[in-house]
Amino acid sequence: MTKTIGVASTDALIDACYPVMAELRPHISREEFLPLVKHLEITHRFKLAFLEQDGIKAVAGYRVAEWLAGGRYLEIEDLVTSQNDRSRGFGGELFDWLMAEAAREKCRQVRLVSNVRRKDAHRFYLRKGMSQEALYFSINVKTSS
Repeated sequence: MTKTIGVASTDALIDACYPVMAELRPHISREEFLPLVKHLEITHRFKLAFLEQDGIKAVAGYRVAEWLAGGRYLEIEDLVTSQNDRSRGFGGELFDWLMAEAAREKCRQVRLVSNVRRKDAHRFYLRKGMSQEALYFSINVKTSS
């Protein structure tokens, strides 16, 4: 059982990541997924990482960016392991790969935003050595129809 961790750089690999990503982002249809990922790659330097071992087991969306306040950082936007493969170390291995990617990209930090209801994910992030540094606020924008 060969294990591969890398960036989904072909349409076929991006599409193969969809079933796992859909567990975290069910509002995105399969038809929307590939064009959306490709759009985000071009406009926002988004990348889709995956861990494969007899199928895709874990997926992470990420990008490298910079802020005045904190410098260069890698932001994990999505990190999900297939429901059937949780607690087998795949998410941890992909997280470790992302940490190494941040080092390769000369980032000062790895950051992520997690929904307040995802308590299991929070415990995972804390076990991986992350700390909770900020509160994240949002408001929906009213648009005219």
